[in-house]
Amino acid sequence: MADIQGSYDGLFAAVPNALSAFLDEGDVGGSVAVFVGGEPVVDVWGGFADAGRTVPWQRDTIVNVWSVTKTMTALCALVLADRGELDPAAPVARYWPEFAAAGKEGVLVRHLLSHTAGLPDWEGPVDEIYDWPSATARLAAQAPQWEPGTAAGYHSLTQGFLVGEVVRRITGRSVGAFFADEVAGPLGADFHIGLSAEHDHRVAPAVPPPSRDEDYTAGAAGSETAPASPASPTTPTSIRVRDGNSLAWRRAQIPAASGFGNARSVALVQSVMACGGSVGGVRLLSRAGCERAWEEQFSGEDRVLGMPISWGLGYGRFGGTYGWGGWGGSTVMIEPESRVTVAYVTNQMREPAQDSRGIELLMAAYDGVKALQA
Repeated sequence: MADIQGSYDGLFAAVPNALSAFLDEGDVGGSVAVFVGGEPVVDVWGGFADAGRTVPWQRDTIVNVWSVTKTMTALCALVLADRGELDPAAPVARYWPEFAAAGKEGVLVRHLLSHTAGLPDWEGPVDEIYDWPSATARLAAQAPQWEPGTAAGYHSLTQGFLVGEVVRRITGRSVGAFFADEVAGPLGADFHIGLSAEHDHRVAPAVPPPSRDEDYTAGAAGSETAPASPASPTTPTSIRVRDGNSLAWRRAQIPAASGFGNARSVALVQSVMACGGSVGGVRLLSRAGCERAWEEQFSGEDRVLGMPISWGLGYGRFGGTYGWGGWGGSTVMIEPESRVTVAYVTNQMREPAQDSRGIELLMAAYDGVKALQA
């Protein structure tokens, strides 16, 4: 079996065993963390940080987690809502007046968070996503594809700019700066939206699925995992693996898809949502503020994903479990009833229809939770 580093409670041995199995099957590298009550019971990693398998994955290796970043951006909005600075039921134009153009005066903040705003497609060149003013100005001028709030269509790239600009208008800070100051900093979490050069040496670049190269883009809608499992959503067809591995991508703030972290940091941050708003003596949200995130905003067929989905405020809803997955396999799932958070990050991408790693790790973690509660 592949060698696994880190530590874990013996009741959760199935989790590192599952990671080892993924590596034995050919995965390059990854890390897994399970937090219960805000404390780590699994914090393990293994494999390599590079496709050539010459650089071992280290404790502080970080990776682009793609759409898992959306849960971090959503948390920023929820913090502002809990402070009374942001009303999810208010029109977006209250905070961002230019956004009312092209028939969007009725788009509410909650529509942005639940992928029902009608702006799922990035219609500009790839290079423009690295320029915040240009990206947000484009979206402000764009007309919705459907009546906002009446349908959902996964806003794979656009959601981060939309929510992030609302955060910026309210706070005067970029969403990356707000996240660093108000979330990651207080928690001591090694997660970044907008990565500075000092961290480049720790990054494990994304490795395309077997038989694919760095021009690999996400598959067609409908090629997702089963609805009962954490989704591995698509990114726009214009975004390639080589884009995500570029320095321009790391430096930019693309709050729907360019967050960098490891399983430990993802689980630590999202444990705030599992534990009623407070972790390690740091309170970011009230309990009511956390519960607001789980309120269903939409249930039905997602026009882009091509599958049934239930959306809360920035999180997918899977029964009593909440979270989201990123293109290529990274995943975070939150179970407030048991105060459990499971995070998996990897540099090894797999085809979405063939990727069950997130759900396998979730099931392995729950075996440990049951044993812990016995």
